[in-house]
Amino acid sequence: MFPARGSDEEDVLKELEEKTGGDLTFDSGKILGSMCTHPHPLAVKVVQHYIDRNLGDPGLHVGSQGVEREAVDMLASLLGLEKGYGHIVSGGTEANILAVRAFRNLADVENPELILPESAHFSFIKAGEMLGVKLVWARLREDYSVDVRDVEEKITDNTIGIVGIAGTTGLGVVDDIPALSDLAMDYGLPLHVDAAFGGFVIPFAKALGYDIPDFDFRLKGVKSITIDPHKMGMVPIPAGGIIFRERKYLEAISVLAPYLAGGKIWQATITGTRPGANALAVWAMLKHLGFEGYKKVVKRAMELSRWFAAELKEIPGVYLVREPVLNIVSFGTRELEKVEEELKKRGWGISAHRGYIRIVMMPHVRKEHLEEFLRDLREILRNND
Repeated sequence: MFPARGSDEEDVLKELEEKTGGDLTFDSGKILGSMCTHPHPLAVKVVQHYIDRNLGDPGLHVGSQGVEREAVDMLASLLGLEKGYGHIVSGGTEANILAVRAFRNLADVENPELILPESAHFSFIKAGEMLGVKLVWARLREDYSVDVRDVEEKITDNTIGIVGIAGTTGLGVVDDIPALSDLAMDYGLPLHVDAAFGGFVIPFAKALGYDIPDFDFRLKGVKSITIDPHKMGMVPIPAGGIIFRERKYLEAISVLAPYLAGGKIWQATITGTRPGANALAVWAMLKHLGFEGYKKVVKRAMELSRWFAAELKEIPGVYLVREPVLNIVSFGTRELEKVEEELKKRGWGISAHRGYIRIVMMPHVRKEHLEEFLRDLREILRNND
């Protein structure tokens, strides 16, 4: 019921604290299955200071619009492109929908179809339903990467584009993007790479010597990339990114918003009003950490994932779904649902809905957290014998 009279600020905050008492926090170390993390202190300061900025009305906040453009260009540079076109958006879901919308609008096909791996994020299901695009699912190989031959076999005159994943949600697998790029070029189709997670991991991991396929704009067939700063970029939620190779993709999804302060403004994002503070936080974090700073973050996460995978192999009845590619380790065990239930009773924020438990080595996850998790896992398995 809408309150008849207001309450004191102190009382409101106290009640709110009580009502959110059941939430898991990143600081607790109990959240092991999330691709988000506790935001960097600098990013928090930026959001707090610029909380009133609205990039949906850039005529009011011309400076913030310029900062967003710089942030997009820095992300494009990280992804191998000198000049990019895009926006800081609400997350990977919006970014993926925008890419599909651009492909559909430029293709001008009566019955549009999009080819994507069975491992693709559920956001593409939303995109298909919203945009009237039929999703054509390509099967996976034994290593859980997309079968490029199957992708080719599914190309028809209705195909508007192809999707590849650089860091799948469940296993962190990177598809053979170079082969998909060649395929896209051969058939004159655009390739979208969903690197929502991998975009802030792969460039740094490759610099550290990890053998990971190329995935970005250095491959000519890649026309758009999703990358999420609110994951390994440590920017507060929400902060996703969509980067297009050419301006025409952005223009294809832009609509006129004539009543805004800037006059004749064209909007390409799904949301109209959107937080400028988060885009400024992306800019601030890229400036603050730089390539070397993020490389240190990724180095720790990658090393932790390899250590954790080795520890799991020593536990009877536990098996890795596959060797980790990025900083994600997924494993299975007997009586998985029962094990998941027992782990959750002990406060662990994990999920086994895919048929395995996924642990993501985000910046808030420390070795002592994982050691405690392993102790609980071993004890639960012993009790189940």
